[in-house]
Amino acid sequence: MSGDKVNSVDGVSVQANHVEKPTQLKGDDDQVDPWNVVSKSDTGVDYDKLIQRFGSSKIDEELLTRFEKVTGKPVHHLLRRGFFFSHRDMHSILTRYEQGKPFYLYTGRGPSSSSMHLGHLIPFTLCKWLQDVFNCPLVIQLTDDEKTLWKDLTVEEAYKMALENAKDIIACGFDINKTFIFSDFTYIGQRPEFYRNMIRIQKCVTFNQVKGIFGFDDSTVIGKIAFPAVQATPALSTSFPDIFGTKKIPCLIPCAIDQDPYFRMTRDVCPRIGFDKPALLHSKFFPALQGAKTKMSASEANSTIFMNDTPKQLKNKINKHAFSGGQTTVEEHRKIGGNCDIDISYQYLRFFLHDDEKLEEIKENYTSGKLLTGELKKFLIDVLTPVLTKHQEIRSQVTDDTLQTFMTPRKLC
Repeated sequence: MSGDKVNSVDGVSVQANHVEKPTQLKGDDDQVDPWNVVSKSDTGVDYDKLIQRFGSSKIDEELLTRFEKVTGKPVHHLLRRGFFFSHRDMHSILTRYEQGKPFYLYTGRGPSSSSMHLGHLIPFTLCKWLQDVFNCPLVIQLTDDEKTLWKDLTVEEAYKMALENAKDIIACGFDINKTFIFSDFTYIGQRPEFYRNMIRIQKCVTFNQVKGIFGFDDSTVIGKIAFPAVQATPALSTSFPDIFGTKKIPCLIPCAIDQDPYFRMTRDVCPRIGFDKPALLHSKFFPALQGAKTKMSASEANSTIFMNDTPKQLKNKINKHAFSGGQTTVEEHRKIGGNCDIDISYQYLRFFLHDDEKLEEIKENYTSGKLLTGELKKFLIDVLTPVLTKHQEIRSQVTDDTLQTFMTPRKLC
């Protein structure tokens, strides 16, 4: 390969003699890739710069207005409040829906703990809503192979976590007749069509390209180098012959923005092998309890509220670890007020408190100093406690037979 050759992956140029992480934001110290999210700013990642860097499109009022017009439904608060902030080709999905043409949803989960956390609910919450609004099938990939490669996990440990995470996903309320959940460790061996599509994708992507996209180097194990094709393959409908047969149907992928590098690669490959590019909806990161400089991580117990935490654990974590935008003394806070832009309790309420008027009232009272940090944390605890208890109650009713049905390749409605 000549040193000056240039490859293009969905608009991102990659020099063959230069290894660059396109996910490293230029001009600042924000790092955003599929495995790390770190920002120097107390308010978190600069998402406008991410849009410019990745070449995606901002979700604007025009798109939201069209969404409501086409579906006849008010947009979800995660869209309305800007938590899903960026997209690729969402207009094409709305056009297909207007024309009565089919599409499907695809999202995933990388199991790194036996329980999901609050941040993992975000893409699944929107997926559940999209499934209901569009009345379409959904495939959910459990990348237990990825976590075995990137984490200190055995194959057996990762697969066991995948099954536990699948129960958490089912507890989000997905329609069993329209949802297929699969583990890479089992499904790829069951359906040769999936593996054949993997090979078609792998044949189109060079080592130089994945180095440029993902920052791989000569010491990277070959499993990691090959994995991006695995995550790309569910975007090809023929990978699921039980659901779609041989029909080539496009998909919509709701995911966190750090997963976009996988799908930039996918969108470059799809037209070359006869498939439509997948459309995407990108979400912001759910911040860690310690602040928005990093995202919530299942690997850091005190940065995370797990879905199986008890009410007491939830209360302790918020009271002890939730970063405050308030002042150091009550007197100062009454005089100066709090900063909602960096206060984690307020930021979490923006995700989980549906009442717009109440949310605005809390912001005004906290900013003015009328509402103290302890009172704000208590309000968050009162909002999140029923979220966790309801989820745990539904999850406890997920039987092994129910899990097996969701994970059995079959025709979906």
